[in-house]
Amino acid sequence: MSATQPHHGPVTTVLTWRVRPGRERAFEEWAHGITECAQEFPGNEGVAWLRPENGHRYHVVLRFSDTHRLTTWLDSEQRAEWHARIEGIATEISSERQSTTGLETWFGLPGTTVRPPPRWKMALTTFLGAYPFTFLIQWLITPHTQDWPLPLRAAVFPVLLLPLLTYLVMPGLSRALRQWLYRSPER
Repeated sequence: MSATQPHHGPVTTVLTWRVRPGRERAFEEWAHGITECAQEFPGNEGVAWLRPENGHRYHVVLRFSDTHRLTTWLDSEQRAEWHARIEGIATEISSERQSTTGLETWFGLPGTTVRPPPRWKMALTTFLGAYPFTFLIQWLITPHTQDWPLPLRAAVFPVLLLPLLTYLVMPGLSRALRQWLYRSPER
């Protein structure tokens, strides 16, 4: 997705940094500071650093609520000030921006990739999260709404289920099933 293309949903950016050999500790202290700054920025939905196994490349995954807020952070005075502090220690060598729409935003990034899990795994995980609550709503709530007008009865289910899934169930399932969800096809 290009920086000029408008997008109103969540957006993820991965930035790659090349750190000078021997300067890893200074870079990690800097990364901690800029992360705290970014997390306080409006629209920030998460920052995750990926430490290299070998070599001197670090990756940061930034998630923002929309392209405008991400761009505001990337162009901000605060970020520019932090970048001035890292001169001589590390260089930003690449960036990749990916918008996310649909159910993949329920699945947190595991720290190794920005690709969402395969759709069939997302569907199965969503079923595992939704089914118990669907059952409970149908069993405990629906019988008490029989006399309500259809539009109101129909609203009960999503009003109860969607916040549960979005804020509680899917983040928990995403963490619990992380190894399976994000397993690479080669394994």
